[in-house]
Amino acid sequence: LAGGTAVHYICDESSEWYPDLEDMEKKITDKTKAIVIINPNNPTGAVYPKEILEKIADMARHHELIIFSDEIYDRLLMDGVEHTSIASLCPDVFCITLNGLSKSHRIAGFRVGWMTLSGDKSRVKGYIEGLNMLSSMRLCSNVPSQYIIKYALGDYTKTDDLLLPGGRIYEQREYIYNALNSIDGLSAVKPKAAFYIFPKIDAKRFNITNDEQFVLDFLRQKKILLVHGGGFHWEQPDHFRIVYLPKLEDLEYSMKEMKDFLADYRQE
Repeated sequence: LAGGTAVHYICDESSEWYPDLEDMEKKITDKTKAIVIINPNNPTGAVYPKEILEKIADMARHHELIIFSDEIYDRLLMDGVEHTSIASLCPDVFCITLNGLSKSHRIAGFRVGWMTLSGDKSRVKGYIEGLNMLSSMRLCSNVPSQYIIKYALGDYTKTDDLLLPGGRIYEQREYIYNALNSIDGLSAVKPKAAFYIFPKIDAKRFNITNDEQFVLDFLRQKKILLVHGGGFHWEQPDHFRIVYLPKLEDLEYSMKEMKDFLADYRQE
């Protein structure tokens, strides 16, 4: 919308979906303005470790880039994994950190969110002026909902029971991960956060050349909706995203239908 060009760097499935730093560095040019990260990640459920974030921060520092960090899933963590905000690692780099309650508190309809500006602001005064102008002229917060924020964040250290063994989100993550890996032609890396999984499908086995066509075929035949990998700028037709928030019996039904669908599926 602002006239910029999005350049997508690779996230490596064989390395738990972490960003490929060499690919990221290679794609930076004199026209590059910022680095965008989504951590924890949608659609993979990956959580980037501190050492990866430090290298991204070094890259931004060296090339004098803004860091945009979407961290809206930072409280949806499992398996004892800890989240590090990249802004905390580089107080000298200008960072815009995006967050909210839509995911962590399952209140998407309330539209309660915020952006935090941190780091060296000396060279982005015009940019901040533009943000203030937009917020004064075009943005209108849902004022009653803003009162929720203080109380929602009041006990930040408390672990959500839904994310612990026996909790609904945790058990649904366990089920969908095991179910996908038990179906011939499918494999998946276990997500550590959020409520998404990004399985791989054997494109050659099913003659898949168009991943959007695959999800449409599944939708028409089984009335179950997925998102194709191309919707997340994945270049090969061999991935799709599942949201594992539906209750367990619905996930069990969907996996049974997926297995049945793939038993004789070949893309024309």
